[in-house]
Amino acid sequence: MMKMLRHKDILRTGRQIHLTRATLTPARPKALHDHDFFELLWVQNGTVRHHQQTGITTLQEGDMVFIQPGQPHALQGRGDHAFVVSICFHPATIKSLAKRHPSMQGHLFWSPTGPVQRHRDMRQLAALNHAAVQLERSLGDTLAAEAFLLPLCAELTADAFPPDMPTWLAAACLAAREPDVFRNGSAGLVAVAGKAHAHVSRMMRRHLGQTPSDYINAIRMDYAARALATDSDAVTQIAADIGIPNMSHFHKLFRATYDITPLQYRQRFQRQIVQPV
Repeated sequence: MMKMLRHKDILRTGRQIHLTRATLTPARPKALHDHDFFELLWVQNGTVRHHQQTGITTLQEGDMVFIQPGQPHALQGRGDHAFVVSICFHPATIKSLAKRHPSMQGHLFWSPTGPVQRHRDMRQLAALNHAAVQLERSLGDTLAAEAFLLPLCAELTADAFPPDMPTWLAAACLAAREPDVFRNGSAGLVAVAGKAHAHVSRMMRRHLGQTPSDYINAIRMDYAARALATDSDAVTQIAADIGIPNMSHFHKLFRATYDITPLQYRQRFQRQIVQPV
């Protein structure tokens, strides 16, 4: 009989994540298990056999898997020192992200098929593990979960546009991630697209479910959040750097994205930075 794991039995009240580190034995799993939460796992060391209903996949160091509810699976170590890291995410957190960031639809946790597998090289794996430590030390709330997930998902989906999306639009969206473009707002995106604003807007809604302004502002807020967490520049300077000198508008956009003010974000995340000795 398949075992069903439930988030209410794993996540403490108020927490949106639960991180586990485990050394896997070479014993074949007796059965697959399912769960009502979303799970991200990656192989930190060794080789792992990932059992699914559709067959068995071999995972190597640096391989990561995004697993949705309703995708039964089990893990088995191969040889010695098969070590994995697994994070359970509350389903509400993942569903909320997809609502606010439609460009994630069809990818990773939101793929119509799965589980979805990706790979991290040595440098990327080190960054992933550092982010996991920060997540482990956090309150484990929605903000912490999103602070971990958003940069990762943004990187993994950076070049993953819908297959039927026009080449010119994909190129414009990639160019829009550069400060020289996003500082000019939606006008900057439209300019690099080389098309009429109405046409760009119509095509973005069709293929990404977003307006040019939505797309640009998401990039701006991500840039601002990283600056707040790592730099000492004044909030007014950061807002100006991303092309939003109107502080009222900047605060409104930032709160809509992260649910706290820019200053609160800085106070929370700069405290967690480990300074070199």
